[in-house]
Amino acid sequence: MTLPITTTSDEAEPVAQNEFLRGVKKSVPMMIGFVPFGLVLGAQASAKGLSPVEVSLLTGINFAGGSEFAAIGLWTSPPHLLLLAGVTLLINSRHILMGATLAPFLRRFPRSKALMALALMCDETWALTLSDAREREKRGLFPSLTLPFYFGVAICLWLTWIVSTAIGAVIGPALGDITRYGFDMAFPAVFLVLLRGMWTGVRAARPWMVSGIAAAAVYLLVPGAWYVPAGAVSGVLAAWMWSEET
Repeated sequence: MTLPITTTSDEAEPVAQNEFLRGVKKSVPMMIGFVPFGLVLGAQASAKGLSPVEVSLLTGINFAGGSEFAAIGLWTSPPHLLLLAGVTLLINSRHILMGATLAPFLRRFPRSKALMALALMCDETWALTLSDAREREKRGLFPSLTLPFYFGVAICLWLTWIVSTAIGAVIGPALGDITRYGFDMAFPAVFLVLLRGMWTGVRAARPWMVSGIAAAAVYLLVPGAWYVPAGAVSGVLAAWMWSEET
């Protein structure tokens, strides 16, 4: 009689470990890219009077660089909390669409774990895990997205962001204007790499172009950081309008 072959938890554990380590390796280039503009954000926050602990809380709880840069740009003493909350909500509204694209991959997991994964989602985590899942689907690998891989990417990027912004807040006062070293160029460079990886053609990129044009126009015409929510809102609206065509 042939006994059924079962997989014990001890045998399954290395698989989870391998997936987590694969996520860590996948995140390394983005971790390196996070450091320069994390230093810039921390230095800018320090110049507005925030302590390294407060900067760590800001970046750890919110974990969305675009809204954090906008919040620091609009920061006053005392801060206008309703304005900051509104701007953060507008900019982070893109996470609604990002979460929706990940929903088919997360549906097989318990809700508590799926919500934890979404809480750690940022643009880079979303792009890396989504592209990896689609690539695994093409190769016929199942599951296309594993939680250990996702958390390997997400936790590394989250910790890198917190640490780099905290360091920026510490060294910012000593270095002065940290953008003179060119660190601020890391922010657009990382996103250009992400856009290249997600490129599927001009038709799908139309919301990106609308968002970029709107953000550039507001940046040139309106003082402050309003170009960030302008780009976010216009991009979401454009994506919603053109979605009716599909």
